[in-house]
Amino acid sequence: MGDKIFLKNMMFYGFHGVYEHERELGQRFYVDVELTMDVTKAAQTDDVRDTIDYLNVYEHTKAVVENKKFNLLEALAGHIADGLLSPGISQVVVRVRKHVPIPGQIDFVQVEVARRQ
Repeated sequence: MGDKIFLKNMMFYGFHGVYEHERELGQRFYVDVELTMDVTKAAQTDDVRDTIDYLNVYEHTKAVVENKKFNLLEALAGHIADGLLSPGISQVVVRVRKHVPIPGQIDFVQVEVARRQ
């Protein structure tokens, strides 16, 4: 089934990056999580035990961004996604954004990873 749950534009402060100043000073990271799962039972029962608790998704994402260090956004996003993929969830898509010191007009750089069961 193609039901989806989204947590969009979560903001955390982390110390990730290729350059030493990024890992020392840190910066804001913006994360979107998209979960594909069948929510039919939850829609019928209106019981959080029949779906995924959004707070758990948020707390997992926060813990990874704020307590671990990665050089690459790809590694950060992959680690978040791998930790969220669990029984009942057929796909996890994680998007991580940050501002980068690129000399030119650019809003941000974003990496998207997808994990499936």
